[in-house]
Amino acid sequence: MRHRICRVISFDHMGAYTLRVRFDDGTSQVIDFSSVLEGEVYGALRDPALFQQVKLDPEVHTLVWPNGADFDPATLHDWPEHVHAFQNMARQWAKTT
Repeated sequence: MRHRICRVISFDHMGAYTLRVRFDDGTSQVIDFSSVLEGEVYGALRDPALFQQVKLDPEVHTLVWPNGADFDPATLHDWPEHVHAFQNMARQWAKTT
Protein backbone atom coordinates (compact mmCIF):
# COMPACT_ATOMS: atom_id res chain seq x y z
CA MET A 1 0.00 0.00 0.00
CA ARG A 2 1.42 3.36 -1.01
CA HIS A 3 0.72 6.56 0.86
CA ARG A 4 0.19 9.40 -1.56
CA ILE A 5 2.44 12.40 -0.97
CA CYS A 6 0.62 15.71 -1.41
CA ARG A 7 2.30 19.08 -1.44
CA VAL A 8 0.73 22.48 -1.02
CA ILE A 9 2.27 24.87 -3.55
CA SER A 10 0.30 28.06 -2.85
CA PHE A 11 -2.77 29.52 -1.19
CA ASP A 12 -4.97 32.61 -1.33
CA HIS A 13 -7.09 34.20 1.38
CA MET A 14 -10.74 33.98 0.33
CA GLY A 15 -12.47 35.13 3.51
CA ALA A 16 -12.08 35.43 7.27
CA TYR A 17 -11.13 31.78 7.82
CA THR A 18 -11.23 30.54 4.24
CA LEU A 19 -8.27 29.71 2.01
CA ARG A 20 -7.98 28.42 -1.53
CA VAL A 21 -5.20 25.84 -1.31
CA ARG A 22 -3.40 24.66 -4.45
CA PHE A 23 -1.54 21.38 -4.73
CA ASP A 24 1.31 20.07 -6.84
CA ASP A 25 -1.03 17.75 -8.75
CA GLY A 26 -2.90 20.75 -10.23
CA THR A 27 -5.93 20.48 -7.94
CA SER A 28 -7.17 22.96 -5.37
CA GLN A 29 -9.57 23.09 -2.43
CA VAL A 30 -11.44 26.05 -1.00
CA ILE A 31 -11.41 25.36 2.73
CA ASP A 32 -13.42 27.18 5.37
CA PHE A 33 -11.60 26.37 8.59
CA SER A 34 -14.07 28.18 10.88
CA SER A 35 -15.83 24.99 12.03
CA VAL A 36 -12.60 23.32 13.20
CA LEU A 37 -10.93 26.20 15.05
CA GLU A 38 -11.24 24.86 18.58
CA GLY A 39 -8.89 23.52 21.21
CA GLU A 40 -5.48 24.53 22.40
CA VAL A 41 -3.73 24.76 19.03
CA TYR A 42 -6.43 25.43 16.43
CA GLY A 43 -8.60 27.57 18.72
CA ALA A 44 -5.94 30.28 18.76
CA LEU A 45 -6.51 30.69 15.01
CA ARG A 46 -9.93 32.24 15.74
CA ASP A 47 -7.93 35.43 16.22
CA PRO A 48 -8.17 36.87 12.69
CA ALA A 49 -4.76 38.49 13.01
CA LEU A 50 -3.15 35.13 13.79
CA PHE A 51 -5.11 33.25 11.12
CA GLN A 52 -3.88 35.77 8.53
CA GLN A 53 -0.27 34.91 9.40
CA VAL A 54 -0.51 31.54 7.66
CA LYS A 55 2.59 30.63 5.66
CA LEU A 56 3.63 27.87 3.32
CA ASP A 57 6.33 25.76 4.94
CA PRO A 58 8.89 25.10 2.17
CA GLU A 59 10.21 21.96 3.83
CA VAL A 60 7.01 20.02 4.55
CA HIS A 61 4.87 21.74 1.88
CA THR A 62 1.87 22.54 4.02
CA LEU A 63 0.18 25.47 5.74
CA VAL A 64 1.66 26.54 9.07
CA TRP A 65 0.90 29.25 11.60
CA PRO A 66 3.24 30.97 14.09
CA ASN A 67 1.63 29.19 17.07
CA GLY A 68 2.62 25.77 15.67
CA ALA A 69 -0.73 24.89 14.11
CA ASP A 70 -0.59 23.01 10.83
CA PHE A 71 -2.53 20.45 8.81
CA ASP A 72 -1.28 17.39 6.99
CA PRO A 73 -1.16 18.29 3.27
CA ALA A 74 -2.96 15.05 2.33
CA THR A 75 -5.79 16.01 4.70
CA LEU A 76 -6.04 19.42 3.06
CA HIS A 77 -5.97 17.81 -0.39
CA ASP A 78 -8.88 15.54 0.51
CA TRP A 79 -10.65 18.00 2.84
CA PRO A 80 -14.22 16.99 1.92
CA GLU A 81 -13.42 13.46 3.12
CA HIS A 82 -11.98 14.69 6.45
CA VAL A 83 -13.95 17.78 7.42
CA HIS A 84 -16.66 15.94 9.37
CA ALA A 85 -14.09 14.07 11.46
CA PHE A 86 -12.29 17.34 12.18
CA GLN A 87 -15.58 18.98 13.15
CA ASN A 88 -16.31 16.13 15.56
CA MET A 89 -12.84 16.47 17.08
CA ALA A 90 -13.29 20.26 17.33
CA ARG A 91 -16.48 19.76 19.35
CA GLN A 92 -14.53 17.56 21.76
CA TRP A 93 -11.67 20.05 21.95
CA ALA A 94 -14.15 22.84 22.72
CA LYS A 95 -15.39 20.90 25.75
CA THR A 96 -11.89 20.61 27.21
CA THR A 97 -10.78 24.23 26.85
